[in-house]
Amino acid sequence: MASFQTPIGMRSSTMLETSCGYLLKELQMIWDEVGEDQFDREKVLLDLEQECLEVYRKKVDGANVSRSRLHQELAEAEAEFTHLLLSLGERSLPGRPEKMTGTLKEQLDSITPALREMRLRKEERMKQFRDVQGQILKISAEIVNENDDSTPIVIVNENDLSLKKLEEYQNELQRLHSEKNERLQRVEKYIDTVHKLSATLGIDASTIITKIHPSLDEPFGRSKNISDSILEKLKRTVESLKEEKQQRLEKLHNLGKALTNLWDLMDSPYGDRRLFSHVIRLLSVSSPEISDPGSLALYIIEQAEAEVKRLDQLKASMMKELFIKKQKELEDICNKSHMEIPSRLEMEKIINLINSGEIDHVNLLTSMDEQISRAKEEASSRKTIMEKVEKWMLACDEERWLEEYSMDQSRYSVSRGAHKNLRRAERARITVNKIPALVELLLAKTKSWEAERSKVFLYDEVPLLAMLEEYNALRQEKEEEKMRLRQEKKKFQTQVAIEPESFYGSRPSTSSRRLSNASINGGYSNAITLNRRLSLGIQQLGSNSTNSANVGTSFMKEGKTSPEQHTPLRHNLVSQIRDETASVVSTFSGPISP
Repeated sequence: MASFQTPIGMRSSTMLETSCGYLLKELQMIWDEVGEDQFDREKVLLDLEQECLEVYRKKVDGANVSRSRLHQELAEAEAEFTHLLLSLGERSLPGRPEKMTGTLKEQLDSITPALREMRLRKEERMKQFRDVQGQILKISAEIVNENDDSTPIVIVNENDLSLKKLEEYQNELQRLHSEKNERLQRVEKYIDTVHKLSATLGIDASTIITKIHPSLDEPFGRSKNISDSILEKLKRTVESLKEEKQQRLEKLHNLGKALTNLWDLMDSPYGDRRLFSHVIRLLSVSSPEISDPGSLALYIIEQAEAEVKRLDQLKASMMKELFIKKQKELEDICNKSHMEIPSRLEMEKIINLINSGEIDHVNLLTSMDEQISRAKEEASSRKTIMEKVEKWMLACDEERWLEEYSMDQSRYSVSRGAHKNLRRAERARITVNKIPALVELLLAKTKSWEAERSKVFLYDEVPLLAMLEEYNALRQEKEEEKMRLRQEKKKFQTQVAIEPESFYGSRPSTSSRRLSNASINGGYSNAITLNRRLSLGIQQLGSNSTNSANVGTSFMKEGKTSPEQHTPLRHNLVSQIRDETASVVSTFSGPISP
């Protein structure tokens, strides 16, 4: 039994004595009492030893298995701990020694609290990742127009739960929040613009917004509609409303101009105009400046269109009066600038066409406006020349008065008002001395005007150049006549001085001639008459505008009367003045009285 006790080294001798030894003694006592054979005894003891070894072997195997399991658990715990450190991005856990000592159970007990702490950290980190990634998925779905009320499925990568990765997700979430806020601001701005434009155009904004997306009309629903497609639809809607606003404004501008023109043409009262004052105010306003509710509503445009239509119909019935008014305006412009005016016969034909309805009213007024515009433009270009012509005519009047005054024998007498005539005569001489330079300036300006416009400058249907040249010729003729008269008078005075001497000498022959005082006075009178008729002829040309209406050309045509058509009038005037000159010359060429 001593060899049997050796493998059981872990049991104490006291236990052997009280257990196996006692039982063995009791078995031997039984065998002795029974008289068991020695061989059988040894066989039974051998069997007992084998069974005891088998039991010990099973216990040892079980202990080995338990030890291996502890090793495995320890290795798995260390591996999990290491994995958690790596996935959480941490190097070590504070308070845990780098190297473990002691038995396996002690080592396992020492790592278990650290492992539990790391697992809690992982769960907390996983919760943070799920929250951040869930918000990212939700906002991303709103941006790409995937509105789904269900909770998005979040897949967290457990292999990378580091703070760096979490910070990346948080940065991405912050960027998405900023983008969402920016998109929300754009949505709010678009919707606010739609409301303002709709109010201006008189349209229901809710209907327009609901067509884009039903939830946009609700403040809570706007936060979910921030996708590119929604923003694009809102942008197109705003652009469409702005285009509609611009079109309506342009239409009202055209209607306002038409109303203004029709009111001015027909002298509409203030009461009729006041009804559409809001339309007229829009003429000076641009599209961005209009924001009053209903200012561009359709009913306003329809009212303005109806008013324009009514005024057009009224204008058609009043076309005759309008045409006569335009005609009077054109004649006043032409008369004021001494230009050609439309003939009465042509105007009567046009009025007959208006009465019969065979002429287009719009084209007629347009043509009249064009003629008035051209007449105003030509009158403006003639203004400088006409001012010089007026000065020339006034100077000719002063010249006529001065010559009449020079023939007054009592001009130097002391009478009431004589000093005023003397001062006027002095001023008249200064004015008359300027006539040649004034005529030359008029000739230069008239030639320049005709060269620039390739047409003849007519003054009351008479070419101004012909008038000026004729005036120069007559003035030269008058100067020559005065020179001849002075020579005749000097010759006469010489003969009168010689007569006393011939009283004692030979008597002059009966064939000699002398000029009487009556002849001299008659010659000067005729010269004055020539000058007066020259001035009166110019005055007659200046006043001829009141009697030249029947000779004008049609205002509907561009053609002008050729200068040759006015030559009879000019030749008549010239012939009349030449006859007067000839009479003066014949007066001084008569026989000398004895």
